[in-house]
Amino acid sequence: MRFLIPLTAALLAAVPASAQEKAAKRADEVERSVERGLEYLRKQQNSDGSWSAGGGAYPTVMTAMAGLALLMEGSTPKEGKYSDQLSKAVEWFLTRSQNNGLLGNPQNPTEGSRYIYGHGFGMLFLACVYGEEEDTARRRKLEALLKKAVEFSGKAQTRHGGWGYVSSADGGGFDEGSTTITQLQGLRACRNAGIVVPKAIIDNAVKYLRDCTTSRGGLVYNYSGPNPPAGGECQAITAAACACAFSSGNYEDKYAKMWIKYCKEVIYLKGRVNGHDEYQNYYFSQVIYVLGDDRYQKLFPDDRKENAILWSEYKKSMFAHFLQTQGADGGWQAGGGWGVGPIFATGTALMIMQLEKNIIPFYHR
Repeated sequence: MRFLIPLTAALLAAVPASAQEKAAKRADEVERSVERGLEYLRKQQNSDGSWSAGGGAYPTVMTAMAGLALLMEGSTPKEGKYSDQLSKAVEWFLTRSQNNGLLGNPQNPTEGSRYIYGHGFGMLFLACVYGEEEDTARRRKLEALLKKAVEFSGKAQTRHGGWGYVSSADGGGFDEGSTTITQLQGLRACRNAGIVVPKAIIDNAVKYLRDCTTSRGGLVYNYSGPNPPAGGECQAITAAACACAFSSGNYEDKYAKMWIKYCKEVIYLKGRVNGHDEYQNYYFSQVIYVLGDDRYQKLFPDDRKENAILWSEYKKSMFAHFLQTQGADGGWQAGGGWGVGPIFATGTALMIMQLEKNIIPFYHR
């Protein structure tokens, strides 16, 4: 069993002695909330090893997100409290993948017009599993599967360097930011796990995100030409771009700094939200966790200290929100009415609340 950093201890780190009792109580509440959420996911797994939204929708995305939440608890397909659930999820991917490397299933009515999302999240999940897989036979299967998945992503990329809801060939060359982010993180997770990813694929994707950046520092929805005009930025996609930059270690990158500044103004300081809160929070939490309580000031030494982005402050309000909105069954409901359902909402909440466990290297600070 890998070494686990107790969540309670992590939450108590650097807390003044006078606040220890209050912090310990909140840490216990968070621990219980996470346990209830994980149990909710366990009970919601389908008999074939997958998870899905209502009516069997989006199983590839939901299985990947639920699987990642269970991995962040510390379990693996071989050992741990949720090893059975993870093993079944991995087998589901292994038996369901397409011959061309696609991890999604275009025959599923809910995935046929947006299978790139599932492909990206699926690569991320399976790459994290592969990095810890000790069973030789299954490791070989995962390696073969991920190599084909990477190849599919490369072929699906548009001439601009991004991805759309489907491959470039199926979508007439259309691309947009949110799907590009899922591919970029999935590909980087594969590379981190030792799977060969052609450098040009990632370089072109990074260029795509930069080309979608306005003078204000936010990303527009999709590429429409060089120097996109300010005013049409998407805050959720910008937050996701920040997470991509950080997952590659590009903290000092000019564009990463622009994206952080933009997100600080429109999300962190002003508290604005949109209909895709779970998506935005999932990525923005990764960014703030990496920033911690000291990195923002180092990146922007001329900024006023009281306006710095702090993980401790963000965590306090975000965790309080999760504690207040968790259902009696242990799950969370998705906001905004965009149909992703409680598995996605629960998975993202659990991943955010478990970042400090430092289980999955991809999310490390």
